[in-house]
Amino acid sequence: MKNKNVAFMTQAAMIAAIYVVLTYVFAPFSFGEVQIRIAEALTILPVFTPAAIPGLFVGCIVGNILGGAILPDIIFGSIATLIGAFFTYQLRNKNRFLAPLPPIIANTVIVPFVLRYGYGVELPIPFMMLTVGVGEVVGCGVLGLVLYTALNRYRNVIFKTA
Repeated sequence: MKNKNVAFMTQAAMIAAIYVVLTYVFAPFSFGEVQIRIAEALTILPVFTPAAIPGLFVGCIVGNILGGAILPDIIFGSIATLIGAFFTYQLRNKNRFLAPLPPIIANTVIVPFVLRYGYGVELPIPFMMLTVGVGEVVGCGVLGLVLYTALNRYRNVIFKTA
C-alpha cells in the first residue's frame, strides 16, 4: 500500500513539473486571448493514471503563477484544468477521441470569462470562446491524442503502480 502511495505522488509530481516546464517554456503561446497551451496536451494523462488529476491541477496553478497570471486566472484557470482532468478520468474506458473533450469544454467556457473580467479584454465573450476553444482543440485534441498514441503502447510500463 505504501509503495502505491509513493508511486501515485511521484507520478502526480512529475506530471505537475512537466506541465509547469511546458507552460513556462512556451509562455508566449500559453497566455492571452488566442492561446495554444502546449502543456494542455498532458490533459490526456488521466486516461492512464488518476495521479494526473492532482498533477495537472498543481501544475496549472504553479505554471500560471510563474507565467505572471492574475489571481482569478490562477484560481479559475486551474479549476478548469481540474474539471477537465476529472472528467477525462471518468471517460478513460470510453473511446479515446472523447478523452480530450472535458478539458476543451471546461477551458472554452471558463477562460473567456477570466479574460473579460480578470484582464479586462474587451472582445466579445463568444469570440473569445471560439479563439480559446480552437487553441484547446489544438492543445488537448490534436497534441493530446498524439501523446496518447505515443504513450498507449507503454502504458503498463510508464504508469505501473508498485
